[in-house]
Amino acid sequence: MNIVIAIDSFKGSLSSMEAGEAIGEGIRRVNPEESITIYPLADGGEGTVEALVHGMKGTLLSITVTDPLGKPVNCAYGIIEHTKTAIIEMSGAAGITLVPETEKNPMQTTTYGVGEVIKDAITRGCRRFIIGIGGSATNDGGAGMLQALGYELLDSTGKEIPFGAIGLSMLKTITDTNVIPELRECTFYVACDVTNPLCGELGCSAIYGPQKGATPEMITDMDKWLEHYAALSKKSYPKADANQAGTGAAGGMGFAFLTFTNAVLESGIKIVLEETRLEEKIKDADLVITGEGRLDGQTAMGKAPIGVAKLAKQYGKTVIAFAGSVTRDAGECNQYGIDAYFPILRTITTLEEAMNSENAKRNLSDTAEQVYRLYRKGTEG
Repeated sequence: MNIVIAIDSFKGSLSSMEAGEAIGEGIRRVNPEESITIYPLADGGEGTVEALVHGMKGTLLSITVTDPLGKPVNCAYGIIEHTKTAIIEMSGAAGITLVPETEKNPMQTTTYGVGEVIKDAITRGCRRFIIGIGGSATNDGGAGMLQALGYELLDSTGKEIPFGAIGLSMLKTITDTNVIPELRECTFYVACDVTNPLCGELGCSAIYGPQKGATPEMITDMDKWLEHYAALSKKSYPKADANQAGTGAAGGMGFAFLTFTNAVLESGIKIVLEETRLEEKIKDADLVITGEGRLDGQTAMGKAPIGVAKLAKQYGKTVIAFAGSVTRDAGECNQYGIDAYFPILRTITTLEEAMNSENAKRNLSDTAEQVYRLYRKGTEG
């Protein structure tokens, strides 16, 4: 039996690889000789660097950059040497998990560290970038990133605007005289699964601002400043289009990439599946196994497990999914290629106990073993 496992992380509990290995352990209890290939999976958010670096046999680096609050933070990113590709997660430098709950304030948080990571990768010879922009703590329209790359965002006195969305309230001029010259040689594939425009009722300030600490007053102000920023950008950069789908992603980071760099926004899972060439393995598989921490109606709308399932169904493969928990509307997943899914909890437990990594591994292995026993019996019969 040739089995391909491509399962997303169980966030806060197991990485993609740990989850895959736990499933593999359960299967090998049934038959130690099974051929199992484990591919780490991600959809552009947490775990993207790990998934692509492992799947593309790259190298993981760690550098010190500026965090959302302007403090030093270690940020990991990957390099695929043979293609000079850098794999970056925005959340590693500007993620909301880097900001204490009491300090969440998009008026002050910056994307400067993201630009520092890009700049570091450029100095190492990278000209191709895959960037996941999920989980940001920012709403600065990517201004901080642009400043790190050499763009000058100036106030009325000719000084650089300060970090955070508040800086956009002072923005009068954007110049590219001092942009690092190699940037024009770079191409950015930005993993983006949201379609929000930059401004307005569906814009980044209104939709995502509250979870980043924005008050209603802040939302109104930030939306107005982003609109001004977009209009100012349009004067010198014809690509600027605040209404384009995805420009509101990650607090306006989508707008910055599309306007100021050679970038395209694509589905995160599409990027990961193509870059890791998972299709080549699925073609020859007898069984495909996927899943994530929680399967629900949102999963069916195009998250990582559905990306795997759709690919598998192109070749008529059976697809099984495992999850830490499932909701009642998870049944939608059956309409999009997942033949059967199984929650792994095996007893009444607390959330803390369920998310303990050792418990999660054991539950995943034990469930995979029993499901595979049934699957194998069915194929033999």
